Amino acid sequence: MVAYKSRTVERIRLPSRERRERALEGAGYNVFNIDAEEVFVDLLTDSGTGAMSDRQWAALMRGDESYAGSRSFTELESAVEEVMGFSRVIPTHQGRGAENVLYGALLSEGDVALNNTHFDTTRAHVANQGADAVDCPDETARDLDADEPFKGNFSLERGWEVVEDVGADRVPLVILTITNNSAAGQPVSVENTRRVAEFADEIDATFVIDACRFAENAHFVREREPEFEGRSVAEIAREQLGYADAVVMSGKKDALANAGGFVATADPDLVERCKARAILYEGFPTYGGMSGRDVAAMAVGLREAVEPGYVEDRVESVRTLAALLEEAGVPIVTPPGGHAVYLDAESFYPEIPPAEFPGQALVCELYREGGVRGVELGSFAFPDADRPELVRLAVPRRTYHREHFEHVAETARAALERREEASGLRLVTDPEMPEIRHFTAELEPVSDSTSIRTEGRR
Repeated sequence: MVAYKSRTVERIRLPSRERRERALEGAGYNVFNIDAEEVFVDLLTDSGTGAMSDRQWAALMRGDESYAGSRSFTELESAVEEVMGFSRVIPTHQGRGAENVLYGALLSEGDVALNNTHFDTTRAHVANQGADAVDCPDETARDLDADEPFKGNFSLERGWEVVEDVGADRVPLVILTITNNSAAGQPVSVENTRRVAEFADEIDATFVIDACRFAENAHFVREREPEFEGRSVAEIAREQLGYADAVVMSGKKDALANAGGFVATADPDLVERCKARAILYEGFPTYGGMSGRDVAAMAVGLREAVEPGYVEDRVESVRTLAALLEEAGVPIVTPPGGHAVYLDAESFYPEIPPAEFPGQALVCELYREGGVRGVELGSFAFPDADRPELVRLAVPRRTYHREHFEHVAETARAALERREEASGLRLVTDPEMPEIRHFTAELEPVSDSTSIRTEGRR
């Protein structure tokens, strides 16, 4: 059932193939460098790219721009406590600002941070503190076709292996990302969350939930975890988040806003440490680098995210795209997650080795064929991690319709039919920080004479 009707529309146009070719070459074969007006269907990210509701737009008009103690902050504080159960909130300009504030307060040189799977900015913030980021994905996460309900879970077995190897005193931080973005957006069960909380408590570590997509995760729990059958998304979300000592949040995801983020906790000592960093890097702790109007819109969106009907519509739109891609014969990760469809680039281009970035090659071909922009989450984005070669097609909230998804599926089908013409890529520029190189690095196609492909590579 469609939950929304449109009040404002934006005209979009598909640039000619010649224009797309020029744009791709000019961008150094990195679609982050392509102007948005050159993109037809933009699935680069679901972060801050969705359509806000009429209630959020009304909140923008009422935003209180006071530097300290604004009404908008009070509204956010109330929404966070109501929806997530945390009484203390430090707003930030977006999720990575919240990561900087929280992880900067918790990590020191030589520490180890555990996560079911670190995303790019999370890994970079850990590294920026001189700490090591270690992934502890569930064993089912590597099986892209496995029909398992919670492939995003944290592996306690792997967590204990790390603790036994480095010592509990070097592991002050355990993070659980819900849903698990880097593991194809797969959900995490409440039972796994409980066990991770117990694990963190046993090693005396702070347990943080990266709650960017907490409402989508709660929807999957309601569908797949028998204990929670018949429970509301709002009830499930509060219980799952309640096992954490703190949450880090990008308001540009499941707070349905175009800007913003926050750290939330019930720990008075931790909140004071975070406030000090927030003042240095974000602004006064009641505005956090945001305008009051954006704070107000985020407060409204946080409540809307757990309202009946919203998440069902959200997840169904992603499933629609997944079904169309499967009908087109495109290899995808199954079951699809809540915010994106992940393409299996290794199956798409079996002859392109990881050193030639098959996922980035696929990203380029999707743009070349149909002006569709996605993002690579494989050997290009994560050079030092053992990750599958994936391309994420992230669906902005309440933005695109079936006709757009049909175009994406047809574009992917065309790329698949011309897969023999695709070339691997090599780096031309390599930024200093490898954890975030995929945002700015430039590449070029690998010619036949310089290809490092080997017969029987796969």
